[in-house]
Amino acid sequence: MADLSMDTLLEENPPQLLEAGDVVEGTVVTAHKNEVWIDLGAHGLGLIPRKELGRAHNLHEGEAVNACVVLPDAEYGFSVLSLKKVAKEKGWDTLQQLFESGEMFEVTPYDANRGGLLIETEGIRGFLPVSQLSAKHYPRVNNADKDQILQKLNELVQQTLRVGVLDIDRENNKLILSEKVAKREETKQQLEKLSVGDVVTGTVTGTVDFGIFVTVGGVEGLVHISEISWDRVSNPADYVEVGQEVEAKVIAIDGDKLSLSIKQLTEDPWLEQIKDYQVGDVVEGSITRVTPFGAFIQIAPAIEALVHISELGEDADPDDYFTVGETRKFRIIDIDTQVRKISLSMAEESTSQGSDSG
Repeated sequence: MADLSMDTLLEENPPQLLEAGDVVEGTVVTAHKNEVWIDLGAHGLGLIPRKELGRAHNLHEGEAVNACVVLPDAEYGFSVLSLKKVAKEKGWDTLQQLFESGEMFEVTPYDANRGGLLIETEGIRGFLPVSQLSAKHYPRVNNADKDQILQKLNELVQQTLRVGVLDIDRENNKLILSEKVAKREETKQQLEKLSVGDVVTGTVTGTVDFGIFVTVGGVEGLVHISEISWDRVSNPADYVEVGQEVEAKVIAIDGDKLSLSIKQLTEDPWLEQIKDYQVGDVVEGSITRVTPFGAFIQIAPAIEALVHISELGEDADPDDYFTVGETRKFRIIDIDTQVRKISLSMAEESTSQGSDSG
């Protein structure tokens, strides 16, 4: 059988035409700073312009490479190729595997905005939202001040963070990362060591309008403003400082959420002081607040009672009856120790005085 020439072979088995998106193998013919030429065999020559080189700047003559076709058989007789696109596709494959396996990895944010951190990993750009930061890195600021949040997020730029893939969508070029995911197993193990009722020691990591954040064994818990003190709390920051060690009682564990109480480590003064009062007693108290539904009266250091609007008469306006800071006499009409609630009515002498003055 006679040897067939290359031309004859190509005529009988023409190479399949290249299409945009194809990945082809070739050999580096020449490599310059701004461009690399690739021998694609039967498909001719390919050019990789500088912008499509990505991080592959040290290619050498004779080196085998895989490249993605950007423009097949351009008008000058060569195909335009990209190494960057190949690396990107490999990056998506790697990240998809990490997502499916649940494996954690390290990233370094390159920038931040008010919503979170900007990440590039495996050649893919992604986002780490504020809500997915660990307790250690979460920006605790009062009033959710966006400028302060951004300032704290900028401090994390160029820091190494351990994350997991929370959501991935190659078609829509979407990659969401989470530092919380990486901490989830650790958090679970720590919470399994705790039980409701335990008294723990933790470090204050932040104060906000609604409470105090305390880290216990690497897990951050919340002391809600209502659990800080038996007294009325208006500003949690008045009670603790960031970095301070505090004792607290575990009052709830819900999933990865830890709820703590500081006030429950002390006796409730309300229950002690209420022993001095009975339904029917006439008491003297100072008006602390006037609301559309009535007035709150301080009758003891730890006891605030309510005169409901229904005790004032039909269509009454509490503002016509009460002045904050004024001291008056009232009658106790109900005591509910379960909900720590005292109900008052106007004492008869106060009512009669109001009528006489009219």
